[in-house]
Amino acid sequence: MNLPADHIRLLFGLKLRQLRLDKGLSVSELAQKSGLSISYVTEIEKGRKYPKADKISALANAMQVDYDSLVSLKLSKKLEPISDLLRSKFLTEIPLELFGIDPSDLLELLAEAPAKVSAMIRTFMDIALSYNMSVERLYLTMLRSYQEMHDNYFPEIEAEADQFLSEFAPSDRPVEEALLVNLLKTRYDVRIEQFDTLTHPELVSLRSVYRPEQHTLHMNVGLSVEQRIFILAREVGFQFLHLKNRPYTYSWVEAESFEQILNNYKASYFAGAILIRRDALVTKVSQLFARETWSSEDFLQLISDFGATPERFFYRLSNVLPSHFGIDQLFFYRFNHVPGQTTFKLTKEMHLSRQQGPRGIVDEHFCRRWIAWTILQELQFLQQNKGFDGTLCHAQLSEYADSGSQYLIISVAHPFQPEFQQNMSVSMCFAVNDNLKSKMKFLNAPNGVASLTDIPFRVVNQTCERCGIFDCRERVAAPTVLQKKRQFEATKKAMEKLK
Repeated sequence: MNLPADHIRLLFGLKLRQLRLDKGLSVSELAQKSGLSISYVTEIEKGRKYPKADKISALANAMQVDYDSLVSLKLSKKLEPISDLLRSKFLTEIPLELFGIDPSDLLELLAEAPAKVSAMIRTFMDIALSYNMSVERLYLTMLRSYQEMHDNYFPEIEAEADQFLSEFAPSDRPVEEALLVNLLKTRYDVRIEQFDTLTHPELVSLRSVYRPEQHTLHMNVGLSVEQRIFILAREVGFQFLHLKNRPYTYSWVEAESFEQILNNYKASYFAGAILIRRDALVTKVSQLFARETWSSEDFLQLISDFGATPERFFYRLSNVLPSHFGIDQLFFYRFNHVPGQTTFKLTKEMHLSRQQGPRGIVDEHFCRRWIAWTILQELQFLQQNKGFDGTLCHAQLSEYADSGSQYLIISVAHPFQPEFQQNMSVSMCFAVNDNLKSKMKFLNAPNGVASLTDIPFRVVNQTCERCGIFDCRERVAAPTVLQKKRQFEATKKAMEKLK
């Protein structure tokens, strides 16, 4: 594998520094023995300069090692994690600038404290292996962090969407399926075909496949109208934004680079922006927030008015709430559930709030009091006993038992993959504070407290294992984490009493 020049310089510098320390030499002593200046040796060790052959020979002679051993890119065992990192795709494919990191600063950090950094890298790698973290999952985690850093609002993509709308759908004309199909065929020379999962059962989990060599977008025949329009808008996004390095499946089979994940997000953001116009959404949400009472039916109607799936609507909502309403203490999450099963899988999460909220906690049981779970259980009951095949929406005020923090949670549940008998709930959660109450009139009853008759109230927690609500009827696991914590605290107090 060919390494960039700056990585080769760093590897050589790290190796030189480690050899010098192993020989018990200071920088000045090595400089004196090799006939080089102290500043030049320092620059080499920091990976800023790579010496010419005669100077490498001088350094090798000074440390009594052979030339080939010194120029070899193989590092000692204690520095192997850094070598693995530099040889991986991480530093070459991850645009560190997106996260406010100068790559040269990172390389200097590696050079300044290689042993400590090496141990940290090894720890992270071991954790990733222990939890079977795939490259795709790492990329998605990084993308989520990038979204959270920017409150999931990107003005440059909004501007591109505005330009598209002014050119192809002026005067608030809706972006319809016919327009998207026509653009793909005539402007971008993309053919559109359908595939049937009955004849291609291996593709049942895919909504679309793009074949670049044939300029053909293959779409799953079983898609809903909303799903089909979004995929067409997303494909237009790839073309309109000139995003060449991209995944060719949705959802993807594998991601070859972080750039693919990022470009997929940009195209999806663009699709959401042209399908749910920002100004229209802000106007309708403002009207909803100005009401004195909450109505789940009106919220579902709002989603329907925009022709969106609940997940797509919530995601678009997360774009405009921080930027246009100043509501940035919020988080979004999605649960999948197969009726009849007792497991609920957290399949997506995004936190613009650094406070409490559901996160991917390994080997623990999420609180069954969350509206995201109870609405799925209600949907299951209605499906099995009433023949219901629609969508549910509920709101809940949740107060965390440990911290007292309150959240308004709006959750929507609907059939997700009927062929797999799977349901989904998507939820948007808002930290209840003075700012939120000033924006949402229905949270302010005459007595200053949201009316419990309008929005149910429940005390919740993170997981059963961490929960001290011992009379909880919904508990499905013992509070083992809490018990260990209390036992540890009791042990510490007992130790302090010893004389």
